[in-house]
Amino acid sequence: MTTSADPRSTSPAALHSVADGPVDAPVLVLGPSLGTDLGLFDALVPELAQHYRVIRYDLRGHGGSPVVPGPYGVADLAGDVVALLDQLGIERFAYAGVSLGGAIGLQLAVTVPERVSRLIVIASAASFPDPPSWKARADRVRAEGTEFLVPSRIGAWVTPGFAESSPEETERLLEMLRGTPREGYAACCETIETFDLSDRLAGITAPTLVIAGADDPATPPDTVRTIADGIPGARFVVVPESSHLVSAEQPEAVSAEIRRFLA
Repeated sequence: MTTSADPRSTSPAALHSVADGPVDAPVLVLGPSLGTDLGLFDALVPELAQHYRVIRYDLRGHGGSPVVPGPYGVADLAGDVVALLDQLGIERFAYAGVSLGGAIGLQLAVTVPERVSRLIVIASAASFPDPPSWKARADRVRAEGTEFLVPSRIGAWVTPGFAESSPEETERLLEMLRGTPREGYAACCETIETFDLSDRLAGITAPTLVIAGADDPATPPDTVRTIADGIPGARFVVVPESSHLVSAEQPEAVSAEIRRFLA
């Protein structure tokens, strides 16, 4: 395992990243969800890193990446990823992202299509439901922190059954949320409010796999399906017994779908 961080402290943000797998293997970039860090993909890496150079990163204001005061948009978050990959000397890459990380993938496929070889969008949307609620949540996080969100993540992030059967893994995910700085969470939350690529999906040329969690209340399968319906030739998969953090709750199933798609 190697680690890297862009030394700049102005925009683009100085993303913290971790690389696993053979240095000469095809590159697969993994983008995390709001309120999590690159540890979201810990269960996927052992399998994927056998075949790919896996680059995981932390969003602005999450994990090891610095807090950048808002406002900014998903396009800025995508610019952070491009800057990181430029620093690492990576020109072309496959990309898989969960939720906000998936939105960043869509943005990359629109703005730098020549660099995205394949796209995997997990539990995400071309525009997220109820935009005013994201601003209200951001305001409350700035005032109170993220702790008030923790109880509702059971069900929202993972199914109650997973929380019961895997309490240590569930607590590890919740600790990511607790550890996210207020402004880091809030400013990224506001990018979701303004994000909308619905009218750009038809122009995405990268082969695309879209994955939904069967029990995800945040981005239900019908919401996620609209991405696949909008992108020419996209494949759509629903993973059973999983909520929003599909890759953490059902890593074997998600890893298998990714491997099959990238083969």
